[in-house]
Amino acid sequence: MKSIVVTGAAGFIGSCLVSRLNKAGYTDIIVVDDFSKTEKDGNLEGKTIKMKIGRKDFISWLADFGEEVDFIYHIGARTDTTEFDVSIFDELNLNYSKDIWNHCVKFNVPLVYASSAATYGLGEFGYKDDHSVVEKLKPLNPYGDSKNDFDKWLLKQTEFPPFWAGLKFFNVYGPNEFHKGRMASVIFHAFNQIGKTDGMKLFRSHNPDYKNGEQLRDFVM
Repeated sequence: MKSIVVTGAAGFIGSCLVSRLNKAGYTDIIVVDDFSKTEKDGNLEGKTIKMKIGRKDFISWLADFGEEVDFIYHIGARTDTTEFDVSIFDELNLNYSKDIWNHCVKFNVPLVYASSAATYGLGEFGYKDDHSVVEKLKPLNPYGDSKNDFDKWLLKQTEFPPFWAGLKFFNVYGPNEFHKGRMASVIFHAFNQIGKTDGMKLFRSHNPDYKNGEQLRDFVM
C-alpha cells in the first residue's frame, strides 16, 4: 500500500492533520520534520504512523521512493515572521517546496501545501482566491515573501502534479501549539494569560472605526 506524507508533522497543524488522517482510517503515514527539536515530540504521541524521516533527508528519500507515495501534504515551513534572514526562508520555504513540487510532478503525486495569509500583506488587493492577484501582492516580511515567491513560481510552471492546492491559512489556533513560544496564536496567549491573571492585556486601536480592544480578526480552528 502506498503512503501519505505529511511534512511539518510534529508541528501544530501537521500533527492535527496526522490525527485527522488516523481518525479517517489512514495509518500508512510518513511523517517528516526536524525531530532534533524534542519539545515537539508530544505532538505525535498516540498517533499511528509508518515511518519518521528527518527534514534534511526527505528530499533524497523522495527521489528514491517517490513511486511509493500516494499523496503529500507539505505543511512544514519556517514560520517565524520576526526572522529577517532571507537565506533561511529561501532554503526552508522556497527551494524546499520547489523540490517537493518537482518530485510530485515526476512521480505523479497529488500535493496540498501550506501557503499563508501573510502573502496578502496589508490586503491592498483584497483577500481573493484569484491567481491573477498573486503577482501583485506585497507581503510585509521575508516569511510572507517566501510563501508568495513559491506561489508565483509554481503558477509559471508548465508541468503540474495530477492535483494540487495551496492553502492560505488565517490565524489558525487549536491543540498542539504549546511549543511555538511567541509565534503561537493570539488565542493561545490570551487563554494562558487569563488562566494566570483572570484578565488579558488589550491593545490600543490605530483605526478610528474601532475602539481600543475592539479590533476584529478572523481565526480558523
